[in-house]
Amino acid sequence: MIARELVERWSLGAARERFRGRIVQGRVDGPGPVTEGERPRRQVAILCPLTYMNDAGRSVGPARGALRLALEQVIVVHDEIDLPFGEVRARTGGGLAGHNGLKSVSRALGGAGFRRVRVGVGRPASTDPEIVAAYVLGRFREPEAEIVQLIARACDEVERVVFGPARDP
Repeated sequence: MIARELVERWSLGAARERFRGRIVQGRVDGPGPVTEGERPRRQVAILCPLTYMNDAGRSVGPARGALRLALEQVIVVHDEIDLPFGEVRARTGGGLAGHNGLKSVSRALGGAGFRRVRVGVGRPASTDPEIVAAYVLGRFREPEAEIVQLIARACDEVERVVFGPARDP
């Protein structure tokens, strides 16, 4: 949902299938004055792996290699059950917190030094692995307006990371 919103915000056009995923590439203007030459521009690629989440590295690794990206240039946007619903945080590196998708990406990239935008989806009341899996893979239970706000905050944070300095807040 966040990738779809970024593609629309940035007017990137149609995706094509490559790297076991759907990828959209283009140049985008950053925030700032409309005066020509004053807005930062970045080359971006948005990749949505078509693999299972636990195997996302099979998509992300080859894409990084083909695009010749430094590890710090990769931004992974992911759900985070250890953050309350609606909270969004960015960071570089850090632990993988049992997130199997992040483990796969870290293995494929050769380290965990990539940047992350962590999107809080909250945690179910149970610690039963089946209930947690169903919660994470299921539809949001929150009101539509709150989901729209969460997506907007996550996109704003991605833009801050893309156009801001290469450091954590």
